[in-house]
Amino acid sequence: MMELNLKTLTVHAAADMLAAGEITSVKLCRAYLDRIEQVDSKVQAFLKVDNEKIMAAAEAADKRRAAGKELSHYDGIPVGIKDCIVTKDETCSCASKLLEPVVSPYDSTVVDRFKAKGFIPTGRLNMDEFAMGSSCENSAFQNTANPWNLECVPGGSSGGSAACVAAGEVPISLGSDTGGSIRQPAAFCGVVGLKPTYGRVSRYGLVAFASSLDQIGPMSHDVLDAAIVLDTIGGKDEKDSTSLPMPCSGFAEAVKGLEGHDLKGVKVGLPKEYFEAEGLTGSVKAGVEKAVETLKAIGAEMVEVSLPHTKYAVAVYYIIATAEASANLSRFDGIRYGARQEADDLIATYFKSRGAGFGDEVKRRILLGTYVLSSGYYDAYYLRAQKVRTLIRRDFEKAAEQCDILLTPVTPSPAFKFGEKSDPLQMYLSDIFTIALNLSGNCGISVPADVCKESGMPVGVQFIAPALEEEKLLRIARIFELNREIKEFAPEL
Repeated sequence: MMELNLKTLTVHAAADMLAAGEITSVKLCRAYLDRIEQVDSKVQAFLKVDNEKIMAAAEAADKRRAAGKELSHYDGIPVGIKDCIVTKDETCSCASKLLEPVVSPYDSTVVDRFKAKGFIPTGRLNMDEFAMGSSCENSAFQNTANPWNLECVPGGSSGGSAACVAAGEVPISLGSDTGGSIRQPAAFCGVVGLKPTYGRVSRYGLVAFASSLDQIGPMSHDVLDAAIVLDTIGGKDEKDSTSLPMPCSGFAEAVKGLEGHDLKGVKVGLPKEYFEAEGLTGSVKAGVEKAVETLKAIGAEMVEVSLPHTKYAVAVYYIIATAEASANLSRFDGIRYGARQEADDLIATYFKSRGAGFGDEVKRRILLGTYVLSSGYYDAYYLRAQKVRTLIRRDFEKAAEQCDILLTPVTPSPAFKFGEKSDPLQMYLSDIFTIALNLSGNCGISVPADVCKESGMPVGVQFIAPALEEEKLLRIARIFELNREIKEFAPEL
């Protein structure tokens, strides 16, 4: 049995080793569980891990493979699950005290599809409470640290999902992206993060934050693994009325064997508004410029484009997202859902349960969302925000007429230190480059591009493609990944 370098081990490499008999699922899962035991006291990516359940699933996978009945090429490989995506017989707290004791009676569609291919759900990953945050500092239970620097945040809300992959605790994980919550932590932690087109992946079993913006997607070591996950979890789901009736397969095959390929004839759009944005640091700008030079060297043509309405994206997002959150979270009242705090009457029970169960950031967003939906303010705020959302989507459509793909920063800065952005407005602006994509519904991917010389933290770049053009997005991102100067991103823990 060969030794495993878990820091950079990809799903496709692990699958090939399993198929060749070089490792077993038991050895693979045991190695990851040992790694979790070794480093997670420092990283704190996991809220819960059931070792016995995981090892039993690994043994079952090995028996299937020995009998020639493996469920897929990836049978027996572990995958981390964000704590807002339900897994049967496991807790799903959304990192909130309100849902801490809740055990799911069913599998989400994405977990069900993983299990059908033999992947092994591994633990519950920490997050900002109810996916509301950009730093993983809003969890009710613990702060997840960035494996590159334990004094820095991993990003959010899928901070645990990014940190566990970067730390080599699992090869892939699932996150959810409402305003950048896959792509931003992926950039902070030096991993790949894919936000599929809205509706590509079923949201059945995802605890809703903002239903018109939420999308599940993978975090991985490379683009090929992201494509493998999209093949696995994507596609129409009768349980989700917003899932698209479109084929969602063949992405992994489309990005295999691209070594030596170039991007001749590909036009890459550079939105001028993104490079003029307030707060864009020199280190991130340098990382994007380095990516531009790499793309030019392999034949891509750079085209300046304009997305004039993206300057309103943050304001529009925090009206629409909070409005939808206010409606979605109204169900958590201590009566039907959530931990109940007993009081003298029904209304007092509502107040006491929600007051004790929700954290400050969740309360802030519920209050804002209720306000913008209230009588007298609905037209002035929510309805107007929806109209501007349409203008933002049209900006992307016009840009797509001039280029094949867009290249932008993911974040204004590399990962910042805990407590550095205590002002909510400062924190909200950390998503300035990712939010517009959720408003438009298009697909995007964050790919590691460089390491900041000053801080030693990774810098990511974001590729954006029109809706349903994941194959083009993944191919271009994969060719960039194969040609960038730094081949593997792995922190020293």
